[in-house]
Amino acid sequence: MAIGVVAGLVLAAIVALIGLFKLMWRVAEPNEALVISGSTHKTEGLGQGMGFRIVTGRGTLVLPGVQAVRKLSLDLNETQLSVDCVTHQGIPLRVKGVVIFKVGDDLVSIANAARRFLDQQKMMPERVHIVFAGHLRSIVGGLTVEDMIRDREKLTGQTRMACGTEMEKLGLIVDSLQIHEIEDPTGYIKNLAMPHAAAVQRDARIAQAEANRLATEAEQAAFARMAEATRDSEILQAGYQAERDKAAATSRQAGPLSEAAARQEVVVQETRVAELEAHRREQQLQADVRKPADAAAYETRTRAEAERDARISAAQAKARETELAAAAEATRVTTAATADAQAVEARGIASAKATRATGEAEAAATQARGLAEAESAKARGLAEAEAIKARAAALAENQEAVVAQQLAENWPAIVEAGAGAFGNVEHMVLLNGAEGMSEMFAKALTMGGTGLGVARQLLASMGQTPPPASPPAAPVNGRIPIREE
Repeated sequence: MAIGVVAGLVLAAIVALIGLFKLMWRVAEPNEALVISGSTHKTEGLGQGMGFRIVTGRGTLVLPGVQAVRKLSLDLNETQLSVDCVTHQGIPLRVKGVVIFKVGDDLVSIANAARRFLDQQKMMPERVHIVFAGHLRSIVGGLTVEDMIRDREKLTGQTRMACGTEMEKLGLIVDSLQIHEIEDPTGYIKNLAMPHAAAVQRDARIAQAEANRLATEAEQAAFARMAEATRDSEILQAGYQAERDKAAATSRQAGPLSEAAARQEVVVQETRVAELEAHRREQQLQADVRKPADAAAYETRTRAEAERDARISAAQAKARETELAAAAEATRVTTAATADAQAVEARGIASAKATRATGEAEAAATQARGLAEAESAKARGLAEAEAIKARAAALAENQEAVVAQQLAENWPAIVEAGAGAFGNVEHMVLLNGAEGMSEMFAKALTMGGTGLGVARQLLASMGQTPPPASPPAAPVNGRIPIREE
């Protein structure tokens, strides 16, 4: 019985120890930190002792009644921002956003948060809202509406940077800061958007009009293709109908066409027989008439061509002979002319000096001859003047004798001039033979007598009408001209 009591006591002691251990052993959850106060402790990273101990993620012994244990949540917290601000342009805006924050995981942040929020953890969102609202108003006051709209990241970054120091003092860190909306009670942002909205609307209308135009063009093209297909179909149907009509007409005309073809074949055969008969007669005529005539004509033509070729050959030989003789004569003349030219050149060189030497003697002789000829001409002129004067006196006394003398002196020339009419006659036909020849020469010889009779008649007419008293005409070439009244 004593052993049982001892065993019961031991078991009770063990149970009491286990219960005491469980009462003294505290374990920190992953999302919380244990703050143990009641004794001075030195925590790593915090420097000197703080009067409390921080345990995270592990277990620790706590002396009940001596030490107090409290928990600090490390969960995420958020606070909604709705801050009335005024921009650099003086335009009131309301900025709405959200801040997601938590107590920092390091011991310093936990210690700072424990000192400020250990018993007021539900007040963290409000405190954070106050901090961010103040800094957000300050940052928005230095920006324009355009900057806030176009670069919200800049607004967010500046806000986080401005609140960083204060949040660090509170032992809090900002996981996320988002600006959800910027309300504009004055309509400034809406007015800013109106030009762009109008431009977008304009572009949309233009795009819609262009789309409508393209759709219309596509529809018209589709209608045109439909019309074209309809036309082609109708053309094909008309072609098929025409072929059917043609086939029907052909079948209807088959009988008459066959009869006409038969008659045509008969006519063709008859025409062929007639052509063969005509051809036979033509061949007969060729054999009987044309071939003998062609042979005779060929013989005559051949002989004429032979004679013509002989004459041509003879003429060509004679022309060649004449050409050679002319060439020889030209060569001889050229040679003689060359020799004469050379001789003349030599004689010219030789006689140039003699000519110059005799020039002066010939000039003196010419002068002397000129004087002698002048005296002689003077003497002849005086003699001719005396003869003319005597002839004029004789003509005045006996004109017929003077004319007869002149005719007698010039009788040969007169007869020659009369016979000149027959000089160009190559052939003369005499109808009465020798008698005609005698008559012809007699007429030629009596032309002088006829001239003498004419002169006598002229002198007789002049004697009937005596000329007026005037000096006799001057003689010309030793003759006295007869003046006509």
